[in-house]
Amino acid sequence: MAASGSDTPTGHDVIHVAAAEHVDALIDEISERGERVVAVADDLVFVAGAARPAAWARNSWLAPRTITIDSIGDGARALRALQRNWALHPVAHHRRARLIADRLPPIRFRALTFPADPPTAALGAWTLWDRHTLIASPVTTSAFADGTPAFVEDRDNPPNRAYLKLWEALTLARRRPGPGDRCLDLGAAPGGWTWVLATLGATVISVDRAELAPALAGRPGIEHRAGDAFAVRADDVGDLDWICSDLIAYPERLLELARYWCAACPLAAVIITIKCQGPVDAALCARFLAIPGARLLHLAHNKHELTFFRLPEGGPPEAACAVDTTD
Repeated sequence: MAASGSDTPTGHDVIHVAAAEHVDALIDEISERGERVVAVADDLVFVAGAARPAAWARNSWLAPRTITIDSIGDGARALRALQRNWALHPVAHHRRARLIADRLPPIRFRALTFPADPPTAALGAWTLWDRHTLIASPVTTSAFADGTPAFVEDRDNPPNRAYLKLWEALTLARRRPGPGDRCLDLGAAPGGWTWVLATLGATVISVDRAELAPALAGRPGIEHRAGDAFAVRADDVGDLDWICSDLIAYPERLLELARYWCAACPLAAVIITIKCQGPVDAALCARFLAIPGARLLHLAHNKHELTFFRLPEGGPPEAACAVDTTD
């Protein structure tokens, strides 16, 4: 259902913004846990019931309200009356929506220079449903516009672009390894995640049948072990602070991997990429979430995959963005 020319949805308590090309996966996830989808408009999924984290949502609007407006200026005033910082999510009447956005206090969304800590400024989200109706939420789950962070990329040193997934995961987690931490990187080659962990000052045990990129192979603080990443056990590596994996494998095998390491190292932080094969199995995702302390997120740098988090000390990951709220 598109917004233009359609009735404004009612009876919803939260609006999820679906990850790109994963509207169906989000609807299946919501339905699997017994929640009711009220309406769908483009990538907006309107849901009745208490707000719960949704893996396939890049942002969730937690306090949506419908606002009737008479003009462009009226729309801008209505939003400013709720709070200062807003990000437009356009679905219809794009020019009129942009004119409203231009009358709001400016925000400069700066690319993050990892590992800088992002600010915690609240960021509301809104859309222009029709010419005289705004849907706005001053409270969302992400302080990134549409839940999509941007980073100042390193185009010279990482061996592949997989490093961006771990940058994003650690930014959302609001914690990261550092000097004195011992990390395990399963399925490491060519070494994008190992490179991130090592540049943060941590000691890294990388495991893969293939070798690391030459620039990483002899780097101090990195111990590479050739072998099957699924065969590694806690007794083989000693005490760990972080367990990371970007392994390519069927989700069922990755579920067993997550279960094992979460049980074997209850005090360690665990981050695992879940590669989804074909249609997303919502029931299988629920089995990941049954692990105590688990959280699933579709990162902006994920493709057809989710990221599993278990952060025993820091709680579930929270998104944030770099914003300059000066006029």
